[in-house]
Amino acid sequence: MTTYISTALRQSVIERAGGCCEYCLLSQDDIFFAFEIDHVIAEKHDGQTVTGNLCLSCPDCNRYKGSDIGSIDPETDLLTALYNPRTQHWNDHFRLEDFVIEPLTDVGRVTVRLLRLNQIERIQDRQLYAELGSYPCRSENA
Repeated sequence: MTTYISTALRQSVIERAGGCCEYCLLSQDDIFFAFEIDHVIAEKHDGQTVTGNLCLSCPDCNRYKGSDIGSIDPETDLLTALYNPRTQHWNDHFRLEDFVIEPLTDVGRVTVRLLRLNQIERIQDRQLYAELGSYPCRSENA
């Protein structure tokens, strides 16, 4: 069962993120479908519905992440936590290289792979939005 997220809490998360997906850096203004409030640690893993556990996510990132909180790092074969936008900085784990989100760490590798951040369609979208001047979208917390 999903916990109700109040309008005030939802607005707080959106404002903190600056209308940006906190995983792939797309802007809500560029996407037809509404962005979603994601539990960084899913409720099924006892994640709470509080500002410190919520982030703004585009539909693609949220769909691929689901309730996952980690995955196997392809380089180390170790279980590794996914990127947590509440406790980590995007630039510590990723960099943009020709619209590809390059992982810099084990956390970056599992997140890029699990969220399918570099599917060709997603790379092409980022290039288009960059040409329009809206990518990457960055919140003050990035």
